[in-house]
Amino acid sequence: MPACVRRADNSPKDSKMPRLFTGVEIPADVGQALGMLRGGLPGARWIDPENYHLTLRFIGDVDDVTAQQIALMLGRVKRGAFDLYLEGLMSFGGRKPRAVVAAVGQAQALLDVQAEHERLMQRIGLEPEGRKYTPHVTLARLRDSSSPAVAEYLSARGLFRTPAFRVSRFVLYSARASVGGGPYVVEASYPLN
Repeated sequence: MPACVRRADNSPKDSKMPRLFTGVEIPADVGQALGMLRGGLPGARWIDPENYHLTLRFIGDVDDVTAQQIALMLGRVKRGAFDLYLEGLMSFGGRKPRAVVAAVGQAQALLDVQAEHERLMQRIGLEPEGRKYTPHVTLARLRDSSSPAVAEYLSARGLFRTPAFRVSRFVLYSARASVGGGPYVVEASYPLN
């Protein structure tokens, strides 16, 4: 259990935390395979492969005291490692698509970890997540992409599946102020034994 939130390079954090969320890192080989799906969709702003991740719980902007509580509370998660794979592409946003994402294959263990994160964050006093959890990796954010163009992109690339990869930890990420899509910084990591 971390005594304080630290960057991946072990330097202590500033007193004001940026936007936080918990997630699962995407291995480089899987990120490279996802990166091959970039392009061919007008109006798409593609996420850089090094910023691919699977969000477990969005937390938001918090002060340092709350960040410390979150870091300590996440240390209470006692779950085992599990295998995961990504299967198929889809879009979010309905008639006005706003993102292209890679879906997660059957993953009850992932859902269990996410549900535990949700319970722990509510125990700290954070508001419940308002949306149903749909595990995914965002590949592109869309601006002015037409529904037919997105449908065409998905039909050409939608039958996609990665090899399974082992999830042996989750991390607490921070996001700097940006339009979205990174850069993300690992503030703390937590093993799944």
